[in-house]
Amino acid sequence: MKTFFSEQSFRRQAATELHGSTLVAPYETPRRMEIVLEAIERAGLGEVCAPADYGLEPVKAVHDAGYVDFIAHFWPRWQAEGHPGEAIPSIWPARTLRSDRIPRSLNGQLGYYALAAETSLCEGTFEAALASKDTALAALDHVLETSEPSFGLCRPPGHHAATDQFGGYCFFNNAAIAAQRALDKGKKRVAVLDVDFHHGNGTQQIFYRRSDVFFASLHGDPDVTFPYYLGYADETGEGEGEGFTANYPMPPKTPVSVWMQALEKALAEIARTECELLIVSLGVDIFEHDPISTFTFKRDDFVALGERLAKAGLPTLFLMEGGYAVDEIGANVVSVLQGFEAKRGAKA
Repeated sequence: MKTFFSEQSFRRQAATELHGSTLVAPYETPRRMEIVLEAIERAGLGEVCAPADYGLEPVKAVHDAGYVDFIAHFWPRWQAEGHPGEAIPSIWPARTLRSDRIPRSLNGQLGYYALAAETSLCEGTFEAALASKDTALAALDHVLETSEPSFGLCRPPGHHAATDQFGGYCFFNNAAIAAQRALDKGKKRVAVLDVDFHHGNGTQQIFYRRSDVFFASLHGDPDVTFPYYLGYADETGEGEGEGFTANYPMPPKTPVSVWMQALEKALAEIARTECELLIVSLGVDIFEHDPISTFTFKRDDFVALGERLAKAGLPTLFLMEGGYAVDEIGANVVSVLQGFEAKRGAKA
């Protein structure tokens, strides 16, 4: 399986994350990518390629132009105002405040475009986000051109990024950008299957009123799990999109067998809606030792996940999302991809 990765992803070197009541070193680190790359090389999974530069048009196809401009120019503006450190929002247009105006103040804009306070903006964020979406698009094009699966080792991740909001370490929604490009290139309907522990709120929001993308997410119960406000089972789409969103929230410590039953239901829905391409938002933070998650996957369970995804029989694109047990992240990612390749080879 061919992997795509950009060294520009290392440009984002955030030093701060608001975790509970404390500023800590971020869980989402460049080291995650190094460990995955090392595991891919050890396993002999296949060639690792750098992506081309796809520009901003694919980003603007799913994200608000004003939001993209904000991310692009934020850091120089922040520095010009004399702020000594990284930026964390401190005010939001909450339910009791007017939300139909974008402030001129940079601090006001920071809150307007944020969905959470844990993710800081720092030098290199825009460049890394550009590289991440380029990685996703290059991996997608490989699938479209060859019908062979591919893996986009995206950093930053993307599934929390909404039309005009960042958070959860995400700035541009790589899966949504790839899905839109696949549609633009002729696919009639695309499936985005999110297996990250955290709900893909951004992907859901972008496609919630559309029927050309079927979105399914298996995740921790939003009553007790970030991002809290989306991901309930009764969210199934609106208008034209009714029936094209499926959520499978599960409580902490859910057994893998129960999780796999939810996966079967999601894949049945993907088959029912006659999707022509499968994009997997691959979060391996469902691992039993992940520091910010509460599911129970072991190494062999990731192999089984890959095998089951191969049974769907669709052209498949894997895009990296979460996974923060850094020592194990490489082995867990490779286990999914090897399981997929083994089952796919057996079918051939």
